[in-house]
Parts: sequence; C-alpha cells; structure tokens
Amino acid sequence: MAGKNLLALDVGERRIGLAMADTSVRIAVPFGWLENNDEIFTKLAETVLRHDIDIIVVGYPRNQSGEPTKQTAFVEQFVDGFSEIELDAELVYQDESLSSVEAERRLGRVKDKGEIDAEAASIILQDYLEVHYADS
Repeated sequence: MAGKNLLALDVGERRIGLAMADTSVRIAVPFGWLENNDEIFTKLAETVLRHDIDIIVVGYPRNQSGEPTKQTAFVEQFVDGFSEIELDAELVYQDESLSSVEAERRLGRVKDKGEIDAEAASIILQDYLEVHYADS
C-alpha cells in the first residue's frame, strides 16, 4: 500500500506552523511557517497541491480540562474558511495539548517563533501518526 502525504497545521493568529510526513515512514518533520494573513489559504492550497497532500491535520486546542477555549473557536473558524477551497485532501483535527510548550522545550533557546510553531506542528503530526498509523 502506498503511503499518504500529510501536512500538519499549528494555527495561530499571527503564524501557521507547518509539518509534513509520509505514512510509510511515519516521521513528522517541521516544514516552516506562513504568516496568517489574507494570502494564507492560497499559500496553503499551493503547498497542498505542490506536495500532493492527502490529509491535512489541524491542531485542535483545548484547556487542561479538555474543554474548548477562545483559541479553539479561532481554529474552527480558520478551518471553515480553509474548507471552502476545493482540495482533494481530507481535513482532520488532532489534539494539540501542550504542543507549543513541548516545542519550546525541545528547541531550547530558539527565539524564532516561526520555528517553534513548525516544531509544534511536527509534534501534532507525530501524535496523529502514532494514533492512526502505529500498526500499519
């Protein structure tokens, strides 16, 4: 069975962290970040098409009790806008609890917030791979 190409998004108000993986390898890799501006959906669509993405994994924020937050509503609104674009990729959510905290811990003294966002996206994607593709 051929692997699927995955793109993860760590959605923030200023930036979107990106990560990619292939289900045949099952290793998520940070893939940079994009400014969250008026061109974001166009740039994401170009990325999806250029890399033949099958599944888009969007980090889903919740508080430590598992309840939705203000950021949850922001991400849901973002996904609503993104889903209006005609793409063949499936859009799914993955819990992103503490992904940014873990990303900052992994990267140590890195000051570039975009790098932290990309690392957070890779953590979200690795979690998704472990849940959905661990036995394949």
